[in-house]
Amino acid sequence: MFDHGLILTARAIRRQLAAMPHELYLVRLIHQPTQRPFPGERLWTAQQLLHLATIRFLRARNCEGCDIYVQPYSQDHNAGYILVDLDRAAPTVLAAMSAQGHEPCVVLQTSPGHLQAWVHVSHTPLEPALASALGRHLARTYGGDPASTDWRHLGRLAGFTNRKPQRRCGNGYAPWVKVVATRAGLARRANDLLRSAAAQALSSWRQPPTRQRPQDDVPPEPVLALQPDPTSGITAAQAIAIYQTFMQRWRIAKRFASPDWSIVDLWVARALLAQAMSPNQVLDILRLASPQFPRRHTHPEDYLRRTLARASPFPAPGGCMCVSAQAAPRTRDCSNSNGGR
Repeated sequence: MFDHGLILTARAIRRQLAAMPHELYLVRLIHQPTQRPFPGERLWTAQQLLHLATIRFLRARNCEGCDIYVQPYSQDHNAGYILVDLDRAAPTVLAAMSAQGHEPCVVLQTSPGHLQAWVHVSHTPLEPALASALGRHLARTYGGDPASTDWRHLGRLAGFTNRKPQRRCGNGYAPWVKVVATRAGLARRANDLLRSAAAQALSSWRQPPTRQRPQDDVPPEPVLALQPDPTSGITAAQAIAIYQTFMQRWRIAKRFASPDWSIVDLWVARALLAQAMSPNQVLDILRLASPQFPRRHTHPEDYLRRTLARASPFPAPGGCMCVSAQAAPRTRDCSNSNGGR
């Protein structure tokens, strides 16, 4: 038998997922009358989530009183999508977001007068603290719900009903979660959002100039820290923000399908050393922010030491952090993951 409602739900889901593509989606069901999660959290690909049997299962749970929530999944990181819960936002909020270059990739109407927006800011996963900070910034700017800015906060899945009693329509029925607008791709000023977060991080670790040594006092050879240095002042959130700023400026994800992260590490190290950042701080940024580090390095600390040693004599590849975006250098650096060629 033809099920018109099933087809409409499938279309809504397909439209939402097409505008926020990702490998896996976390789906969570919350039983509204008891506020208890439905047993188990489900990780589905877009294809699995769009399977009619899956949609029938979700529609049945929705009819039983469960709200259906979704989030692009990237393990213990944010997948690069920031949720802005525009619960009671001004009618002009979407126009304002677009004018500022923060246009959402997906806008949902969760009930009349209530919107949720997903802003795509990064092609690579974001460290939780950085994603939460970006969520708070967008919520403050556009009147979003400050309680919904956590990096793991899930949004509604389109095509199902909102089971909250206070959202019931005048006729007593639960409102449908509808797709208002979609726009696949990064927000136009996503780089600026990440860059401003990095600028705040940079200002927190900048240290006053060290006092000058007497001329007859020969300085010792620099010692490179091979373990995380608590005195470096670099947190994981700051490291991620700084590293990803360079990745965005050099368009690493767009220019290279499978980047050689050893070369990217080298470029980042050169840029940071050119800004007079201490070797210990550079080491901690690479250690905390280099994608999937230590990857397959047998001796990761030796790899970091060699990367820093190779970076020291060279100028920065892209200028200082505050200049306009530039392309990555066209040097022919070889990977030093195995000692270089």
